[in-house]
Amino acid sequence: MILGVDVGGTFTDAALLAGDRLVTGKSPTTPFDQSEGVMNAVHEALAAAHAQPSEVERFVHGMTVGTNALLEGRVARTALLATEGFTDLEELGRQARPELYRLCVGHPPPIAALRVAVPERTGPEGVLRALDEHALRAALEGLDCEAIAVCLLWGFRHPEHERRTAELAAEVLGGVHVSTSHETAGVFREYERCVTTVVDAALSPLLRGYLRRLAERAGAAGLPEPEVMLSSGGTASADTAARHGSWTVLSGPAGGAVGAARVAGADAVGLDMGGTSCDVSLLLGGTAAIGGGRSVGGRALALPMVDVHTIGAGGGSIAWRDAGGALRVGPRSAGADPGPACYGRGGTEPTVTDADLLLGWLDADSPLAGGVRLDAEAAAAAVGGLAGEVGLTAEEAAAGIARVAAAEMAQAVRVVTVERGIDPRDLALVAFGGAGPLHAAQIATELGMRRVVAPLASGVLSALGLIVSERRRDVVESVLLGGEALTAAAVREAVARLGEGARRELGEPAGGAAAGGAAAPELRATYDLRYVGQAFELSIDAPLAPEPAELRAAFDRAHEERYGYSDPDAELELVTVRVAAALPGAEPPPAAAEPAQRRGTRRALFDGDWLDTAVHGPGEADLDGPAVFELPGATLVVPPGWRARADADGVVMER
Repeated sequence: MILGVDVGGTFTDAALLAGDRLVTGKSPTTPFDQSEGVMNAVHEALAAAHAQPSEVERFVHGMTVGTNALLEGRVARTALLATEGFTDLEELGRQARPELYRLCVGHPPPIAALRVAVPERTGPEGVLRALDEHALRAALEGLDCEAIAVCLLWGFRHPEHERRTAELAAEVLGGVHVSTSHETAGVFREYERCVTTVVDAALSPLLRGYLRRLAERAGAAGLPEPEVMLSSGGTASADTAARHGSWTVLSGPAGGAVGAARVAGADAVGLDMGGTSCDVSLLLGGTAAIGGGRSVGGRALALPMVDVHTIGAGGGSIAWRDAGGALRVGPRSAGADPGPACYGRGGTEPTVTDADLLLGWLDADSPLAGGVRLDAEAAAAAVGGLAGEVGLTAEEAAAGIARVAAAEMAQAVRVVTVERGIDPRDLALVAFGGAGPLHAAQIATELGMRRVVAPLASGVLSALGLIVSERRRDVVESVLLGGEALTAAAVREAVARLGEGARRELGEPAGGAAAGGAAAPELRATYDLRYVGQAFELSIDAPLAPEPAELRAAFDRAHEERYGYSDPDAELELVTVRVAAALPGAEPPPAAAEPAQRRGTRRALFDGDWLDTAVHGPGEADLDGPAVFELPGATLVVPPGWRARADADGVVMER
């Protein structure tokens, strides 16, 4: 048995692959200690499968601990050790403004309030000034911090001074956590490398404490030690995740993107709408796109990360009236406690879920996954209060809330498609999460998309993604090879070195032969290239031992597609090599096809009209909207003008 548990802002989902069947569990998230909600969901899934914890072979976990801590500023007291003269690097940042026409918007404050100048200097060719260990020891004495980030100039190419600085810090300060830039993000661009290392140091003590508590709870219950989903879309040991907290900041969304890519069946956009947020990902060629870095909470992280765009639009997002009298939704959320007003747990503010209930898209007589029963009167009271503020009826306000939320999510889809030159009308929309299928048709209509896929496991697809995700380790190094230095031998040497490191960190023998005759990890390489003089690179997938001519041809094609031109005469520069070692994940079991169970009809509101709407359970069906499919853990709304075909794998809507 393989167990996957994903922590969301409102619910914690568990998926248990037990032989040829998939069993799920869902429990409210426990914000103050997510491990408690994790174990609640695990016990629910085990009980549903009539299984014992000792039968579980792997336990894979996706979490939001690091993400929440970074966004909320609840991080360890961190000191930055940087080359003398460069200690303010994190605070100085880059000149780019977050928003071009809002001059008052600034960058987030630096995490490392404590800064220590390291007396040393290294250049591209090696050491220029030896490390003064005596002076560094004196500077470290009495330093009051919980974590240390070491980022020295050219440390990614010549890490000797960083290693020795870390050793001295551990000697002087005892058990303080130390992150070094060459281990965390071995790439050039000093600012991004510095910020990534600081975030890594600031999050790691928190992650270590959380994962220790979770491992203790799991061990006491008879479960194996958890593996953790990394931002790159692969899993690693809890020990690895605890050492490098920055590698997990997109742990939760990455699981959803991996799961959606496995069920998409074609190029698609993944839309994961949960209770607190909506994560949008681009799925091409059966895989989730992985980038070399992105900004999280305004902080640039130079790490391999699944390309996910997140907005504050979920089922628990609160609707409100702005100063101009317009109806708005999010980003503030009712979260797991108290949750939407219709949950009956003390919430009084109107949310998207309250609107869905008043529209008839959800049914008060059908409990949500996790046993949540809906209170229509509480929803009506919450939405009615806002309706009075904006001068609408409760029905009009509910429809407006759903429309505004859909427009916000459609804009998020545009960010990963239209803004990158991709036409969303050519793609399918894979909708999942507890609330994604409810609003999928609205979002697709807004974008001109004609196909929506709602997997049978929509409600727990992120947890399923953890099960099917590969064990993976990404190793990155900036090599800066151009001109005569860019040779096939130099590229092969870099790939071989990184490949050995990736296999080693994955826990496999360096030579590639797996123990017990098992398959060796697959190696995949990506090359960041640019024309000499350019400031940014394009990532190119290519073989492990490419000829420079192959890289040139692939880069020219990619440059033509992205920018509309290429320059075959310009000198090419290989900036960074990225190598991933991966072992495949589990295969999801085939679902058994059964006729969809008709559960009657109910009145639902579509475009201002109340219509009799057929309600079906999962299974085989072929019908025109309006209809509602009540799937395990999610509800799919089929509006008029859409046709739905349901089978054992889920529902496909087309128009």
